[in-house]
Amino acid sequence: MERLKSHRDFTTVLRRRRRVSSHDLVIHYLIPDSVAVTSPPARGDQAACDELVQDRRRMGLAVSKSVGNAVTRNKVKRRFRQLARAKEDLLPSCCDLVIRAKPGAADVPFQDLDQQMDRLFRDLTLRVGGGRSVPGGAGRTDHLTNETGEAGVA
Repeated sequence: MERLKSHRDFTTVLRRRRRVSSHDLVIHYLIPDSVAVTSPPARGDQAACDELVQDRRRMGLAVSKSVGNAVTRNKVKRRFRQLARAKEDLLPSCCDLVIRAKPGAADVPFQDLDQQMDRLFRDLTLRVGGGRSVPGGAGRTDHLTNETGEAGVA
């Protein structure tokens, strides 16, 4: 997964106001199909949309000082990168993501972040794939199905 680096790329994703969230993180996303369906891009966004159409996934991280000092923020970023790499296959083949840490993300065990990231990536894919998530957002898992197709936690 490539990384979002420029300020313009970050603002393009954040400006679309599409997101999924959990207790400790928020994922803002931009997908070419959702861009075409919702509205035509603004003048400055056209170049970013053209770049996005190429078959790739890009991710940026936003970890503010409210999460902790520099050592703590870097630890959170390393965790997010590792989780995103491991779960990259759950995402659409072409998307831009900005993963934003909430202030409590530094104190959460890795396993809890893993479960939250998995749930958010699956919810994002459901939203993009035409499936609608249940009101209440990504924190709810009762709208997912398990391997046998039964309702419940996946």
